[in-house]
Amino acid sequence: MALVRWSPTRELMNIEDEMNRLVERFFGPSLLEEMEMTTPTVWSPRVDIKETKDEFIVTAEVPGMDKKNLHVSYKDGLLTIEGERKQEKEEKDVNYYRVERHYGKFCRTFQIPGEVNEKKINAEYKDGILTVHLPKTEKAKAKEIEIKVS
Repeated sequence: MALVRWSPTRELMNIEDEMNRLVERFFGPSLLEEMEMTTPTVWSPRVDIKETKDEFIVTAEVPGMDKKNLHVSYKDGLLTIEGERKQEKEEKDVNYYRVERHYGKFCRTFQIPGEVNEKKINAEYKDGILTVHLPKTEKAKAKEIEIKVS
């Protein structure tokens, strides 16, 4: 059984999902769609953070973004991913029936739960997925302790 770090943000997102399901069940899906169409939203990419014995790996979904609009930094145990997804040029004589994609700036910061070798951090972007590798320092890696038989 693995321990999962408690995240108040995740709890709020779960509550929001439950409320959306309740509203949809009571009023039907059309009310939620209308609310989403009229409510301005702030977007932020979904992120997974995992740990192996040698590194922490942060994976963020940033589809449709240009690499030059993404910025990754690390300082004092905090990884920051920020960027901007720009909307395409406005088109004249075009009427949109639905706009569901989110645009604008975002900034996500995560506390990395261990010591990281800052000089070896690297990031790659492929097919709309940003992956940041944060190698652990030797000090932070788990040491295997030999058990002696007496």
